[in-house]
Amino acid sequence: MLRDGKYAVWFRTPRGQGTGIVHLTEGRISGGDSFFIYGGSYRVDELHFSGVLTVHRYADGPPSVFGPDEVEVNLSGACNGLVATCSGTAKEVPDVKFEATLIYSQEDQPAADARGAVVRLNADKLPKGLDSRSRARHPVVPASPGSERNRP
Repeated sequence: MLRDGKYAVWFRTPRGQGTGIVHLTEGRISGGDSFFIYGGSYRVDELHFSGVLTVHRYADGPPSVFGPDEVEVNLSGACNGLVATCSGTAKEVPDVKFEATLIYSQEDQPAADARGAVVRLNADKLPKGLDSRSRARHPVVPASPGSERNRP
């Protein structure tokens, strides 16, 4: 079963490879990387899925793994727990095979007792003066008009 959530995605074509982040939520795909935005839709049938992915450039950068900067990719794949693999082609460049691996990203939940915890400062535990780990700073003295600092 393909879960709703955030996935790290590694994709490749014969022209190159890249990585990004996709969010799958109730049949909708959204996400992107440093140069492209992804969108689209998908359907799940047991352990198999299919979808349509659109890719649009939003920032200058290296060439797309497809060639063109805007494509629509028809995908099909399989999911196995937290990992999904798929392949497909873009209708704009049907001779370029696209493959991707999606890895489900489980967000670490903060510990229940750490949320909203207040840390109280105890000033009595702060260092009182210099010790062997610190040294005194020299005071800053402004240069006088005839000093070495002001000579060319």
